[in-house]
Amino acid sequence: MSPVSLAIVGAGDRGTGYARWALAHPEQARIVAVADPVADRARPLAEASGARVFADWRELVAAGRIADAVVLATQDGEHAEPAVALAGLGYHLLVEKPLAPTEAECEAIVAAVERAGVIFAVCHVLRYAPYTDAVRSVLASGRIGEVVSVQHLEPVGFWHQAHSYVRGNWRRSDQAAFMLLAKSSHDLDWLQYVVGRRIRRVSSFGGLQHFRPDQRPAGAAARCLDCPVEPDCPYSAKRLYFDRLHAGRHEWPLSVVTPVFTEEALTEALRHGPYGRCVYDCDNDVVDHQVVAMEFDGGASGTFTMTAFNTGGHRRTRIFGTHGELACDGVSVHVEDFRTGTATTVPVHAGGDATAGGGHAGGDERLMAAFVRAVATGDRSLIRSGPAESLASHRAVFAAERARLTDQVVTVG
Repeated sequence: MSPVSLAIVGAGDRGTGYARWALAHPEQARIVAVADPVADRARPLAEASGARVFADWRELVAAGRIADAVVLATQDGEHAEPAVALAGLGYHLLVEKPLAPTEAECEAIVAAVERAGVIFAVCHVLRYAPYTDAVRSVLASGRIGEVVSVQHLEPVGFWHQAHSYVRGNWRRSDQAAFMLLAKSSHDLDWLQYVVGRRIRRVSSFGGLQHFRPDQRPAGAAARCLDCPVEPDCPYSAKRLYFDRLHAGRHEWPLSVVTPVFTEEALTEALRHGPYGRCVYDCDNDVVDHQVVAMEFDGGASGTFTMTAFNTGGHRRTRIFGTHGELACDGVSVHVEDFRTGTATTVPVHAGGDATAGGGHAGGDERLMAAFVRAVATGDRSLIRSGPAESLASHRAVFAAERARLTDQVVTVG
């Protein structure tokens, strides 16, 4: 079987991450095109793969269909137009989550891929993680009976919030997406997947509590490099990035700040770029904490909490059933059986941590393997995050944000 040919549209951190899988598996996939308006991002990937370079997705579209499939990893607001155009040319599509920043654009993408009949997957990588398989296996076994309620926590991490959602590309809802969509569309999608039912109704509360000008410490400067209170600030850019540089951790998030891993290059980036700004002096507006209460089809209930104020790590979930309960943390699945009074722990061998840099605990790799195999064989059953299920989970996210903004209980879809 010939390798599947891929075009990478968007050679930023996520696009490059998926491309690395293709480079490591040349018998399964080969990169033939890279499209990115930033030449310094596209060039290294093109040199590593021998791919053609395109200035942007429009130039790729103008060339016709030159690959089997496209990995679309542009910024959130730049998904809909290229996805519709590329599907129209017959490209199979793997699209980074979220699908798009508006519900109408999400619907347009799904309509386009269904009209074209192409294989389509959204990068809801948590569905593909070994950890998820372990949770679903326990639930399918009936060991805890029927699911009645769920508690799910996404510990974003104080430093991750500062990097991505205060200083970084996802700090403003008008430039990327609101927080629940940008960060936690994974989670509502995952909950629907493991419970096996769609979310029917939602309410939500949250806001921007801390990363605001009125929380700024007395005497704080506009940039961490100049700040007298920086040594005592938990959100110090100097500590976050220089510690990683000196430890040789030259991957995300450091790779987003500078492509050159020297003290001089990093100092220059923090002196003049967005990642050196004081977290209390940015133009961010996305929330730093949010709670969603939900009801699934059939009556089961759930709560989801997203908060910046923790050290990060794996998501943590408790699932309560009629015959037992399950607690999971991305590393193991602990099961309590009411009928026997016994407790068992199922270990999970994930092969990576929960972050993007760690491959989302094996989810990134298994997503790419499934998508490429589906394109090669035409077997759509390999795709766990196809158009219908992905649109359903996106609709739940949009409904939850409407609920937060309007103080109402909102029915999904």
